[in-house]
Amino acid sequence: MATDKFVTINSTAVPLPIENVDTDQIIPARFLKATTRAGFGDNLFRDWRFDKEDNPKADFVLNQDVYSGTVLVAGKNFGSGSSREHAAWAIHDYGFKVVVSSFFADIFKNNALNNGLLPVQVSEEFLGKVFKAVEYDPSTKLVVDLENQEIVLSATGDKESFEINPYKKECLLNGYDDIDYLLSIKDKIKEFEKTRA
Repeated sequence: MATDKFVTINSTAVPLPIENVDTDQIIPARFLKATTRAGFGDNLFRDWRFDKEDNPKADFVLNQDVYSGTVLVAGKNFGSGSSREHAAWAIHDYGFKVVVSSFFADIFKNNALNNGLLPVQVSEEFLGKVFKAVEYDPSTKLVVDLENQEIVLSATGDKESFEINPYKKECLLNGYDDIDYLLSIKDKIKEFEKTRA
């Protein structure tokens, strides 16, 4: 599935300063019955967002109007637990383009990259600065520049570089999935085949 091309994000952020958020908390298993990716955002953090009567919990960050944006800032070890790809689907479908944390579970990180969601891993020090700035002023913006692999905290000018697999970076910048990427280099593949007996 191709996604939109990733452009530089300049957005406010939603702070979720909770460590060890696992995929069952991101999207509970009972919501994994759908056969398409659409609609998973409705149940993102379902048990944290709603009570047993489906009433929004006022103290949960996604239910607070003061916070908004396409960047989710999460605590250390985000996306641990089971390998369900639906966790990345739910976050992306809700409207987030970027998740910032000081550590991601490997499988979640790969699932995110495969689904147009950029996981930006930063130092714990930088993450702490982001949480502090956003909680002090929810209008604070983060600039996420994938091309230059840099994230900037606009309020202070603090910035940090982040790592990303070069192949996944190219796919995100061009909105490619694996098949789209292969199609984009089909001429090179044909030329390569000509050099083989």
